[in-house]
Amino acid sequence: MESATTELTRLPGLEVAESKAEVKPEHWIETGPSKRLMLFSGRSHPALAQRIAEKLGIEVGDISLRTFADGNTYCRYEESIRGADLFIVQTSSPPVDQHLMELLIMIDAAKLASAKRITAVLPLYPYSRQDKKSRPREPITAKLIAEMLQTTGADRVLTMDLHAGQIQGFFDVPVDHMTALPMLAQYVRDLGLPEEVVAVAPDTGRTRLASKFAEMIGGDLAVLQKDRPAHNVAHITNVIGDVEGKCAVMTDDMVDTAGTLVAGAQFLKDHGAKKVFACATHGIFSPPAIERIEDSPLDSVIVTDTVPIDPLTKPERVTVLPIADILAETIHNIFADDSVSAIFGDMNALF
Repeated sequence: MESATTELTRLPGLEVAESKAEVKPEHWIETGPSKRLMLFSGRSHPALAQRIAEKLGIEVGDISLRTFADGNTYCRYEESIRGADLFIVQTSSPPVDQHLMELLIMIDAAKLASAKRITAVLPLYPYSRQDKKSRPREPITAKLIAEMLQTTGADRVLTMDLHAGQIQGFFDVPVDHMTALPMLAQYVRDLGLPEEVVAVAPDTGRTRLASKFAEMIGGDLAVLQKDRPAHNVAHITNVIGDVEGKCAVMTDDMVDTAGTLVAGAQFLKDHGAKKVFACATHGIFSPPAIERIEDSPLDSVIVTDTVPIDPLTKPERVTVLPIADILAETIHNIFADDSVSAIFGDMNALF
């Protein structure tokens, strides 16, 4: 029967027509890769944004930012950002609240202008020291900032050397936490100090960071114990470790009023340290920091330019290292969907 059926299908008029799939319109339009990296700057640190753009081989985007007579901020992107991978550079320099509000307005404007992804580049994260309740009825302002950034429309945050790494947990969006510690350690090594070196933590909370810094510079570790009777006031009570006859290098995330650094430097000198250096990522230098440093036993203070530092008022013993290379490389890797932690050999999570 099978063979007979096969024969019948071959007879004239009984051929079986071949079925062809009916061509229907697709449900999408496929295009090639069309990613666009665009970099914009707020008014907090335009020089840093310009240096980052130069490293990336692009220009800073054209944006209008003005302050009205009543103090309100006006923002308008002067070019199309539709579908762009947008990076907004705005650090936490004084006036902090004004620059923070300006950043939020820029993010909102970018979201309404159909930017594909918005990354807030905050070299210095605002209110990073208010990351917990130290006393009753206090706010956790660092978490409030995280919620504000996310609610406004930030898809990602890029920052450097947070006061506490746990701040990353305040976010539901990715946070790229960079560190300047390897660069600061390299600078100290390049000094070729003749004395034996010891890394000093300014308080017990920075012991882990100082321990890693000690490994980088090939020195020992010491820890200062201090009390804070009031804001921006520090009393050093003890030093754990041997500093006599050595070059002490204090490490911290920021230099604000320099009270801790100056008190620590004096304490280390009194306990036999030959030289005292200080390294920090963020050189805020709020008054009277400059005067304190000039009158202190500190031999040198090394910071980066995460916040603008006036070269006319900067003391000679303060050295400012450029941070644009690290930020530019990180921005490029984020845009290209490459690893960010590979920039530091997966070590940035240790700080």
